[in-house]
Amino acid sequence: MTDEILKDRQIEAFVRSFNLLPASGGKFEVTLNGELIFSKKKLGRHAEPGEIKALIMEKLEAIRPPGVVIEEDD
Repeated sequence: MTDEILKDRQIEAFVRSFNLLPASGGKFEVTLNGELIFSKKKLGRHAEPGEIKALIMEKLEAIRPPGVVIEEDD
């Protein structure tokens, strides 16, 4: 999953920080620019393939400056 996100240069231009923090108890959370966008504990399930990237792209689209195109790589 991290490779899918980190290799996308379009995401890199908009994300201030990307931290992987070890945790225990089955906790897996993804926070984007200070906002929790995925929580395994809250949802009671693992992320599906591509789900985290799709959530990131959705958030980036909301803050996209006019004239800047964000295209998803398949």
